[in-house]
Amino acid sequence: MRFRASGPPMTLATFRISGSAGLTTSSNPFSLAPARMHEAEGSGRRAFAVFQALRHPGPLVWILRAHALHRPLPPALPGDVGARLHLLTPRSETDLLWAVEETLRAAPVGLVIAEPLEPLSLTAGRRLQLAAKSGDTTGLMLVKDSHGSPAAETRWTCAPAPLDGRASTGHIWRVTKNKKGTTGTWMVDWDGASAAFDLVSAAGERSEPAAPAR
Repeated sequence: MRFRASGPPMTLATFRISGSAGLTTSSNPFSLAPARMHEAEGSGRRAFAVFQALRHPGPLVWILRAHALHRPLPPALPGDVGARLHLLTPRSETDLLWAVEETLRAAPVGLVIAEPLEPLSLTAGRRLQLAAKSGDTTGLMLVKDSHGSPAAETRWTCAPAPLDGRASTGHIWRVTKNKKGTTGTWMVDWDGASAAFDLVSAAGERSEPAAPAR
């Protein structure tokens, strides 16, 4: 998986995970509630977005500012994500939020991913939630740390994690807010190529591979 930058593409490493501080043993804890807006923050938020894109069928829309340094590179994305992906690059933050709202309403869209640069207000978050419900579309806002909206359905903190002392990295995905469920922390073994993943126990013993979630 790669993102296009002003120079050579920035490679996102294959995600493998060691150890677990998880509060659940569910093999499929990463499903996003449909017709709702969710948020992901942290240095691993784009990888989490690609993972979710693999899990959502249908057209995908990724919205980011026109001058954003890093952009998704469709040919390098896993599976059929690149073929289904539509990039929108509004010039201002106001235009970005408008584009997100309108795209959420424009069913059928499998998933809307957006990268705002400024903090999301409660009002903005509520408008996006209403749009997601109206279009029956799931949204994922990739926000800077502490820039999320109180209206978000869930908020995920995503960060790379070392695996067995090797150069390759894994990911820690943590739910810090969940309006209708529990919070928790998971260490994930994901090959970056499909929607299948492994959860790894605190002792380093891997769970059985989880079936791809749709």
